[in-house]
Amino acid sequence: MSSKQTQLKKGKQPSWIEIYLPKEVRPYAKPIGSWLLAWPAFWSVALIADLGSLPKMLAIFGWWAVWIRGAGCTINDYFDRDFDKKVERTKSRPLASGAVSPAKGLWWLAFQLFIGLGVLYQFNILTLALAIVHVPFVFAYPLMKRITYWPQAFLGVMISWGALLGSSALKGSVVPSIAYPLYISSFFWTLVYDTIYAHQDKVDDAKAGIKSTALRFGDATKIWITWFGIGCIGALLLGGFIVNIGLPYYVFLAIATGQLIWQIFTVDLSSPMDCGKKFVSNQWFGAIIFTGILVGRLFP
Repeated sequence: MSSKQTQLKKGKQPSWIEIYLPKEVRPYAKPIGSWLLAWPAFWSVALIADLGSLPKMLAIFGWWAVWIRGAGCTINDYFDRDFDKKVERTKSRPLASGAVSPAKGLWWLAFQLFIGLGVLYQFNILTLALAIVHVPFVFAYPLMKRITYWPQAFLGVMISWGALLGSSALKGSVVPSIAYPLYISSFFWTLVYDTIYAHQDKVDDAKAGIKSTALRFGDATKIWITWFGIGCIGALLLGGFIVNIGLPYYVFLAIATGQLIWQIFTVDLSSPMDCGKKFVSNQWFGAIIFTGILVGRLFP
């Protein structure tokens, strides 16, 4: 039975991923990872771009995020193909299951990088250089779980990169007052959601020798991610003051704060399903902040 038929049998409409994409690449097209990579860039663009150019800029960085996130998943699955076989949630991934050969995986990786970086050639040399410098971080991230209990911190460094790119693309330089608060807030936000995400696999990860903040924090996880949440909101608050954004921004920031508090205090860290749901909900946190920035600019 096809994926589409299975979805219909369950009474659920299949997504465009199940309908249009080949089976081998579907695992790399799930939208949540692309959203999480895109939001820092979208926040930065929303603070700078005029309304006329905003749709184009969002489309460009959305395209970049989809393909670079896909490249990150591909290299992660390539490095982790032996580990993934030992983890229930990941053993069916294309490289781990053998559905795709390692050689084909590398060809697909090269294609993703070419398509993802190519769209940035229309910007200045600094933006393209920053995007190219970002690639080694994307490649290195999957290796961090082998050497440190803080791979989520390295992910924060890598996945927040769009905060720098949005600024450089529109201003020709990385503007500290815009880029740095957004980058810092995204870094701490990543520590929140990816620690929650890591709790899905903590039992299998411990058996396989894979490290994570979920294993590092253990029963103290909610205390740690509460402080990370404070860091995230604090940086967003400071950034708003620095650029003198309008009052509506702070209303949306309060809503986003509530969403983050809901995640942290209601997540059941012993339930992989609930951890997964809370992780996915972060696409809405990013959307709330983005909306707040736009409305704050329109009504200063």
